[in-house]
Amino acid sequence: MSHYFTNDYVESKEQKTKCIIKNTELTLITDNGVFSKRGLDFGTRSLLETLERINGKVLDFGCGYGPIGIYLKKTFDCDVDAVDVSERALNLAKKNAELNKTNVNIFESDIYSNIKNSYDYIITNPPIRVGKKILYEILFKAKEHLNKNGELWLVIHKDQGAKTLVKDLAKEYSVEVKNKNKGFYIICARNN
Repeated sequence: MSHYFTNDYVESKEQKTKCIIKNTELTLITDNGVFSKRGLDFGTRSLLETLERINGKVLDFGCGYGPIGIYLKKTFDCDVDAVDVSERALNLAKKNAELNKTNVNIFESDIYSNIKNSYDYIITNPPIRVGKKILYEILFKAKEHLNKNGELWLVIHKDQGAKTLVKDLAKEYSVEVKNKNKGFYIICARNN
């Protein structure tokens, strides 16, 4: 079985979808083999609608076809890097950045292997299906790539262990649940 966080081959069937987040309209090309191929998922939408003013340098981690980074660039005009491990996702993200007339720096990185910068924000709808060990590596190693007082923002459903994750993150970060929406927790973890 192929997962959206791998480079396994799945037949391509690109399609266009539109969404409006707050007052920002995006047109996005999606495809088989990427997360939320039918369009913007509810968790990512909830995350983006919760974010207030974002400025500085942002990392969209596990960018998929690019909705987080493209929305942030288009809405707040911040400096955005977007990474994923999936070639198909990266190609779609590049097409979508161009389609939405945004300048997002999109490149491949297996977790943080190609990350050289530090960021004011790391924002993610993390790949839960990679399992707890890799998920925690993603979330806790984020600290090494955050500036002082930088923020890790993420969305996770309560049925995927949101309450436990909040407690565990609090061991390394200053954690606040910024929003709850139909079981999705929007979490901000600050690097103090």
